[in-house]
Amino acid sequence: MFYLIFIIFIVVLILGPSYWVKHTLEKYSYPENRYPGTGAELARILLDWANLQQVKVESTELGDHYDPIAKIVRLTPDKFNGKSLTAITVAAHEVGHAIQDRDGYLPLRLRTRLVQLAAPAEKIGAAILMIAPLAMVVTRAPITGALFLAGGLLTLGAATLVHLVTLPMEMHASFSRALPMLEKGGYLKSGDEPHARRILRAAALTYVSASLMTLLNIGRWWAILRR
Repeated sequence: MFYLIFIIFIVVLILGPSYWVKHTLEKYSYPENRYPGTGAELARILLDWANLQQVKVESTELGDHYDPIAKIVRLTPDKFNGKSLTAITVAAHEVGHAIQDRDGYLPLRLRTRLVQLAAPAEKIGAAILMIAPLAMVVTRAPITGALFLAGGLLTLGAATLVHLVTLPMEMHASFSRALPMLEKGGYLKSGDEPHARRILRAAALTYVSASLMTLLNIGRWWAILRR
């Protein structure tokens, strides 16, 4: 019974943030025409205001983000073309990262480096986990599977660790960069500030909530190896 309660707690702990982030961003995506301009248009205005004319704004299917290597703010189509509160607020958050880059914000540089290291580590981890069951069958040694599992856990958990470590950087982009721009520029409609704060918090937690989902994959592999 205790084991079942523990499993339920872990699942809620992992899925809870993801659900809250998704629910918050979707909630304020309506009405779709709440603002006169799109997220992409506001991003361009804010970038020009910050003397970042060289930074481009592009549409992407790979999630809202700022690419510090290519110097591009990328927004998903619903944010790029959208005129909702979510669209303009998320756009401001990503511009916040561009300003961090302009200012040489050390946590952003650290995060960029860590992400570069985590990407290949995740691939290696996935490969290790796929090989582990076969290695156990061939060698008939449980310790082999345990070693493969340990390596897989470490590498697959790399993204989660990176995003947890750099969460303060995300909060900084939201509340020390994006929110002041939205408020001082008068871009928010009356009464929208509290809602924009929720969206900015959700935007900061987006990668953390997504990377936590890898823990479910780790649990699934662990269950397979124990059979």
